[in-house]
Amino acid sequence: METYIEGFRQGDHRMILGCLTDDVVWVLHGYRELRGKEAFEREIANPAFEGRPSLTIEGLVEEGDCVVAFGRGRAAFTGGRILDFVFADAFIFDGPSICRLETYQVNVGGDGEG
Repeated sequence: METYIEGFRQGDHRMILGCLTDDVVWVLHGYRELRGKEAFEREIANPAFEGRPSLTIEGLVEEGDCVVAFGRGRAAFTGGRILDFVFADAFIFDGPSICRLETYQVNVGGDGEG
């Protein structure tokens, strides 16, 4: 999970994708559901954003094959608008790899759109 988050901080898609099973499911609640590494990669290469996000993990809860990370972040839209948000990501593991990710995000400030 830490490697996955660090991959986002560094903008390293290979690092992120290396943490996932081939048939990973990513549920972005209130937005969409993605299936497979190709769909995952298209989402993390989203042209609506530029640069690397700032991500701070404020807490972790672990039980069995699930780790939930609570935190906050900041990202820049292409063109410079800023998005501040809080999130909870539930990572479900199949062995050492993430097979399912449930993302709950609330946009809380900046000048981004909700």
